[in-house]
Amino acid sequence: MKKILIGLIVLALASCSELLHVISEASQVKNPVITDLDIANGLKSALNKGVEKEVKKLTQTNGFLKNEKVKILFPSELQHVEKKLRDIGLGALPDKGLELLNRAAEEAVKEATPIFISAINNMSFADARNILMGHDSSATKYLESTTRDSLYAKFYPVMDASFSKVGADKAWSGITTNYNAIPFVKKVNADIKDFVSNCALNGVFKMITKEEKVIRNDLSERTSDLLKRVFSLQDL
Repeated sequence: MKKILIGLIVLALASCSELLHVISEASQVKNPVITDLDIANGLKSALNKGVEKEVKKLTQTNGFLKNEKVKILFPSELQHVEKKLRDIGLGALPDKGLELLNRAAEEAVKEATPIFISAINNMSFADARNILMGHDSSATKYLESTTRDSLYAKFYPVMDASFSKVGADKAWSGITTNYNAIPFVKKVNADIKDFVSNCALNGVFKMITKEEKVIRNDLSERTSDLLKRVFSLQDL
């Protein structure tokens, strides 16, 4: 009888051990360890998706012109030029000029995506973790700090070509020529291409910030198991 009792106890302990092992394995499957590689891959996937989505929007016709968040207007120091031309009945000049400045930006932004993708792919594990656990625009700030100079160097010559392609150079020449012909005004000859290049970059980063907030806060945007697991870390 004693031997039977001991045997039953041993069997019960073995069953409990096996059950605990199964529970432990199930727990690990449900809550797998998230590695630095997972975080980097998840974040890169989300950023690539966001960048391609928002940059593509800006490259479309009216991507800048009809988007009040990024629409390019005359620089503040030249708004008196616009006003003066409108005051003397030449409002069509600044209207067409603004349209073509925005068209040039839409054309130039097409060069942005490859530079962003390169910066994202070169992101370190430490960068990825810091970005993930940072604020709602941490990824955008990272991209801006690592790509802005490269983007500007690429943008300016492209913007120069875009001005010619869409006719913005002739429009701007018409604006300055007509304004400078007005008696007693201070002549203008601003580097409008530099201004539009920087405005275009600002617009790109503004739209990426918007998309980053969506990715971080909208659960439906976490479209893969990896994204769900990685971004769940920031929800804790």
